[in-house]
Amino acid sequence: MVTEMQAPLTTVDPKEVAKFEAMAAEWWDPTGKFKPLHMLNPCRLDYLTTQIAGEYDLDLTASQPFAGLRILDIGCGGGLLSEPMARLGADVVGADAAEGNIPVAQVHAAQSGLDIDYRHVTAEALAEAGEQFDVVLNMEVVEHVADPLVFLTACKELLKPGGLHLCSTINRNPKSYMVAIVGAEVVMRWLPRGTHDWAKFITPDELYELLSNAGLTPVDRKGFVFNPILWSWSLSDRDLSVNYVTASLKP
Repeated sequence: MVTEMQAPLTTVDPKEVAKFEAMAAEWWDPTGKFKPLHMLNPCRLDYLTTQIAGEYDLDLTASQPFAGLRILDIGCGGGLLSEPMARLGADVVGADAAEGNIPVAQVHAAQSGLDIDYRHVTAEALAEAGEQFDVVLNMEVVEHVADPLVFLTACKELLKPGGLHLCSTINRNPKSYMVAIVGAEVVMRWLPRGTHDWAKFITPDELYELLSNAGLTPVDRKGFVFNPILWSWSLSDRDLSVNYVTASLKP
């Protein structure tokens, strides 16, 4: 525990944390409440690893191409992204505001033979403590915080100069409401009802503005597109209508 590091200012939304606390034990069940993330993960990892390798001129065919990089997975959940980053050789810190996620992540990492520094701590507390990282992964978190700009500013402070920030979220439009809420929560029942609040979704242009106001320089954005016929995800340069991801640099 590192509660003594908590900064006075926090963007944690207790109601949002409670939602994920209730689902913590199911993080590694590919047929459970986090099935959508398990399905999306290969596509997410393709984008993330390509961006990191490109920014730091690394060879992804090497045995541990990310050796020497310090990566923060903020909102790490059960470690679905932290573990692949550790396997690639990175020094990984997984942080989550939901305390119940941490022991789940720790146990699974130990079972997988991985050394990952999991902490129950906020981005603001890490920034207040002066932590620094080469890469900050901020995936499917910004739509759950109380103040996105304050949260993204803390993420920027956590980066070394020239560091890479990777952020994914959900667009706000009628299609995203039908897909992410009606489809995923009501029809498919992949997620409990109320997991997402459509009003807190963020459009790509809004996120670019938030990132810029936080002191980051957005350099790329792509859509994550689900094909219901092939039952798979792919990256798109054009379709950012529902799920999408951005890459930004700290000057």
